Amino acid sequence: MTLNPRLVKESFSVIEPVAGKAAAFFYGRLFAENPRLRAMFPPAMDMQRDRLFSALTRIVWLLDSPDGLAAYLGQLGRDHRKYGVVDEHYAAVGAALVATIKHFAADMWNEEIEAAWVEAYGLASSAMIEAAAADAGVAPPWWLGEVVDHELRTRDIAVLTVRPTQPLEFTPGQYLTVQTARWPRVWRTFSIANAPRADNTIRLHVRAVPGGWVSGTLVQHTRIGDQILLGPPVGTMAPVDSDRDVLLVAGGTGLAPLKAILEHVIASGRRPNIHLIFGARSSSELYDMHDLIRMESSFPWLRVLPVVSDEHAYDGMRGRLPDVIDRFHSWAEHEVYVCGPGSMVNETVRRLQSSGVPLCRIHRDTIQGEP
Repeated sequence: MTLNPRLVKESFSVIEPVAGKAAAFFYGRLFAENPRLRAMFPPAMDMQRDRLFSALTRIVWLLDSPDGLAAYLGQLGRDHRKYGVVDEHYAAVGAALVATIKHFAADMWNEEIEAAWVEAYGLASSAMIEAAAADAGVAPPWWLGEVVDHELRTRDIAVLTVRPTQPLEFTPGQYLTVQTARWPRVWRTFSIANAPRADNTIRLHVRAVPGGWVSGTLVQHTRIGDQILLGPPVGTMAPVDSDRDVLLVAGGTGLAPLKAILEHVIASGRRPNIHLIFGARSSSELYDMHDLIRMESSFPWLRVLPVVSDEHAYDGMRGRLPDVIDRFHSWAEHEVYVCGPGSMVNETVRRLQSSGVPLCRIHRDTIQGEP
């Protein structure tokens, strides 16, 4: 049978407006038919439902892009190993997924649409299973990491240095998931804030958000010597080997992956002009300026520009990041990397495109972690 992305997308569009209800229906169906699977999931399912729908949306809209779809499914398959997912679980998930789509798209449902979903899910699950099997021979499902440094930079932002007990390979710009002993089965994503190091350590920039189980634990209750679990690195915002000048736009702890990319570019021996625009609401939230100034002093081609949006007494540059980038000369010939809150990233990308930067040279990510 031939994959039919059109039928999948048309039927999925009916589900998008009721995403929350659909995700709740899916998990209710999955756990009713497979009660033992409930133990694999965290006690609170709200974020899990959001992540399910986010991943499903991305898969559906990548069906027309085989290379992008394969890369994303490979990452998902490798990442799901840490949950203890095995081949037979995919059949249970597929049955619950098709039942959910059928329930919410009942007015348009027919045998052809059902066949399209079965085929699409079969393709996706096979790719994830193959990626997991290939990864099992070369990497663990998760890494144990020891916290070797913990710096509380502000009341709610900490920088942690973690040493995995086994080598952990990653690409600058990627992120990984973290689980703490306080919250078993609860994984949250955080970007890696450094390029690979000889001592295998990684740095995490963590903001404790209200109600954030993992982020609050990492900032307020984690000490040197504590151990955490690390999932496999994922993400595609990797540095491009190019002679172009570089623009980095970081909002808050969105600085983390951009700092990793910055370290990579400096270590590469290339000498492009690099502008790092680092924005926060107040000057106290510019939590990494000491280290950024150190990097700027040792790399003459780097210019670091701190920006504050909500502190009128601040004597440096003020404003929202999307507005600030418009105050400079054209960035059209630059390689651009943007990370921060979703609304900031979307608006910044739109402004950059309007100013002449091709979308293929804008590399983006939103802040990972807890909303």
